[in-house]
Amino acid sequence: MLIKIHKSYRQVVAICDSELIGQKIEEGKKQLDVRENFFKGDEIQEAELIEKMQDYAQDDSIFNIIGEKSVRCALKAGIISKEGILKVNGVPYALVLL
Repeated sequence: MLIKIHKSYRQVVAICDSELIGQKIEEGKKQLDVRENFFKGDEIQEAELIEKMQDYAQDDSIFNIIGEKSVRCALKAGIISKEGILKVNGVPYALVLL
Protein backbone atom coordinates (compact mmCIF):
# COMPACT_ATOMS: atom_id res chain seq x y z
CA MET A 1 0.00 0.00 0.00
CA LEU A 2 1.05 3.60 -0.53
CA ILE A 3 0.51 6.71 1.56
CA LYS A 4 1.11 10.32 0.57
CA ILE A 5 0.42 13.39 2.69
CA HIS A 6 -0.61 16.63 0.99
CA LYS A 7 -0.26 19.71 3.16
CA SER A 8 -2.91 22.42 2.89
CA TYR A 9 -5.14 24.12 5.45
CA ARG A 10 -5.91 20.53 6.50
CA GLN A 11 -3.75 17.55 5.71
CA VAL A 12 -5.04 15.37 2.88
CA VAL A 13 -4.01 11.74 3.33
CA ALA A 14 -4.01 9.79 0.05
CA ILE A 15 -3.87 6.01 0.48
CA CYS A 16 -4.15 3.32 -2.17
CA ASP A 17 -3.24 -0.24 -3.01
CA SER A 18 0.09 -0.21 -4.87
CA GLU A 19 -1.19 -2.15 -7.89
CA LEU A 20 -3.82 0.53 -8.63
CA ILE A 21 -1.33 3.36 -9.27
CA GLY A 22 -1.81 4.89 -12.69
CA GLN A 23 -5.17 3.20 -13.32
CA LYS A 24 -8.42 4.84 -14.34
CA ILE A 25 -11.32 2.76 -13.04
CA GLU A 26 -14.68 3.46 -14.67
CA GLU A 27 -18.25 2.28 -14.31
CA GLY A 28 -20.91 4.22 -16.17
CA LYS A 29 -20.50 7.87 -15.18
CA LYS A 30 -18.42 7.02 -12.09
CA GLN A 31 -14.63 7.16 -12.32
CA LEU A 32 -11.65 6.74 -10.00
CA ASP A 33 -8.43 8.19 -11.37
CA VAL A 34 -5.54 6.82 -9.29
CA ARG A 35 -2.96 9.39 -10.39
CA GLU A 36 0.67 9.00 -9.46
CA ASN A 37 1.05 12.68 -8.55
CA PHE A 38 -1.69 12.36 -5.92
CA PHE A 39 -1.39 8.79 -4.61
CA LYS A 40 2.19 7.63 -5.22
CA GLY A 41 3.93 8.08 -1.90
CA ASP A 42 5.73 5.87 0.55
CA GLU A 43 5.26 2.09 0.61
CA ILE A 44 3.78 1.12 3.96
CA GLN A 45 2.81 -2.09 5.76
CA GLU A 46 -0.61 -2.71 7.32
CA ALA A 47 0.25 -2.23 11.02
CA GLU A 48 2.09 1.05 10.40
CA LEU A 49 -0.65 2.30 8.05
CA ILE A 50 -3.36 1.66 10.66
CA GLU A 51 -1.31 3.55 13.25
CA LYS A 52 -0.74 6.50 10.88
CA MET A 53 -4.43 6.63 9.95
CA GLN A 54 -5.37 6.85 13.62
CA ASP A 55 -2.76 9.58 14.20
CA TYR A 56 -3.88 11.66 11.20
CA ALA A 57 -7.54 11.23 12.19
CA GLN A 58 -6.72 12.97 15.48
CA ASP A 59 -5.45 15.96 13.45
CA ASP A 60 -8.78 16.35 11.56
CA SER A 61 -7.20 15.19 8.31
CA ILE A 62 -9.08 14.41 5.10
CA PHE A 63 -8.64 10.87 3.74
CA ASN A 64 -8.93 9.60 0.18
CA ILE A 65 -8.63 5.79 0.23
CA ILE A 66 -8.78 3.40 -2.74
CA GLY A 67 -8.40 -0.38 -2.93
CA GLU A 68 -9.34 -3.55 -1.03
CA LYS A 69 -6.32 -3.63 1.31
CA SER A 70 -6.32 0.12 1.98
CA VAL A 71 -10.04 0.25 2.74
CA ARG A 72 -9.72 -2.82 5.00
CA CYS A 73 -6.99 -0.97 6.96
CA ALA A 74 -9.24 2.07 7.31
CA LEU A 75 -11.96 -0.17 8.76
CA LYS A 76 -9.47 -1.66 11.23
CA ALA A 77 -8.24 1.83 12.14
CA GLY A 78 -11.83 2.84 12.90
CA ILE A 79 -11.89 5.86 10.59
CA ILE A 80 -14.63 4.46 8.31
CA SER A 81 -17.62 2.17 8.69
CA LYS A 82 -18.83 -0.44 6.21
CA GLU A 83 -21.63 1.95 5.24
CA GLY A 84 -19.03 4.50 4.13
CA ILE A 85 -17.47 2.22 1.52
CA LEU A 86 -18.42 2.84 -2.10
CA LYS A 87 -17.34 0.91 -5.21
CA VAL A 88 -16.53 1.67 -8.81
CA ASN A 89 -16.30 -1.39 -11.05
CA GLY A 90 -15.76 -3.55 -7.96
CA VAL A 91 -12.93 -1.43 -6.52
CA PRO A 92 -13.76 -0.10 -3.04
CA TYR A 93 -13.00 3.47 -2.00
CA ALA A 94 -13.83 5.82 0.83
CA LEU A 95 -13.61 9.55 1.44
CA VAL A 96 -13.31 10.77 5.01
CA LEU A 97 -13.86 14.34 6.11
CA LEU A 98 -13.29 14.57 9.86
